[in-house]
Amino acid sequence: MSDTVNSQAISAEVVIVGAGPCGLFQVFELGLLGIAAHVVDSLKHPGGQCAELYPDKPIYDIPALPVCGAQELVDRLLQQIRPFKAQLHLGQEVTDFAAQPDGRFQLRTSAGTRFDAGAVVIAAGLGSFQPRRIGVEGAEAFEGNTIQYRVRNAAELAGKRLVIFGGGDSALDWTLELLSRAASLDLVHRRPEFRAAPASVARMREAVAAGRMRCFEALPHALVSESGVLRGVRVRAASGAIESLPADQLLVFFGLHPKLGPIADWGVALEKRALRVDTEKFQTSIPGVFAVGDINTYPGKKKLILSGFHEAALAAFAIQHHLYPQKKQFLQYTTTSPVMHQRLGVPD
Repeated sequence: MSDTVNSQAISAEVVIVGAGPCGLFQVFELGLLGIAAHVVDSLKHPGGQCAELYPDKPIYDIPALPVCGAQELVDRLLQQIRPFKAQLHLGQEVTDFAAQPDGRFQLRTSAGTRFDAGAVVIAAGLGSFQPRRIGVEGAEAFEGNTIQYRVRNAAELAGKRLVIFGGGDSALDWTLELLSRAASLDLVHRRPEFRAAPASVARMREAVAAGRMRCFEALPHALVSESGVLRGVRVRAASGAIESLPADQLLVFFGLHPKLGPIADWGVALEKRALRVDTEKFQTSIPGVFAVGDINTYPGKKKLILSGFHEAALAAFAIQHHLYPQKKQFLQYTTTSPVMHQRLGVPD
């Protein structure tokens, strides 16, 4: 794999936009069919939002893996696709897209890399995204250090006084994950109802009742700092009362601003900021352009990594037919097929 930047157009069977779990698994499914892929991602490392936002978060619904960290899942996928020698073009966004009269596609990235592709798979998750910020005076000076919008290294938070903001799954998951490691932990949410899984909310409330943590219905009001060092945060309740919470670290999970970015201008049919696809091919409204994972929508869509893997498998066969319509398709099993073993590098 490499981070190629090339002023000459790269001829590619398939270009995959997005190096998250679904994009990486798409490489695997195409590779089984003997189709090579190039992968482009705006992030500087593979893994997409899965690795960027919650690398240490445990995932429990990957088949045959009772529990798997998000970064571990990405590492396993990278190992799985290694036989297919996919080219990764990281730290660059696809900015230009044009369908050609011959059915191929011209793409250009922010780094100047150009592609002449037979098919395109959009696996860009939520698209480009930015965290919703805490929005209090002086926060910019601490962001990326003592104010974080994602947890990069949970071990570094051990023994710290933590204040976590938010009421969704990320906030509750990290509350429960870090509770036993933190010197103290306060959870702040703007209302009594939470958007997280009911089981997680129940566990949090049990911890509050046991005196292991505190929970406040409030909004961030002001930072408390001394000589440029964060010491705490003041929060404001609906009644107007101000409470001062000691803190070495603020973790803010107010969600993301998902944006399709340049993809929104490609002429692909959209439905509620997602790409509409069929459930046979996972093809968009443009023949030869497919979409898998969180960025697509169809009746009954569920935004699960597991669902994205299924979509990538079916899309691979549709892509093969699109590229090579005269070629007969046979479903071959990796367990018994000599051709599959050869592609996977399985020894005889």
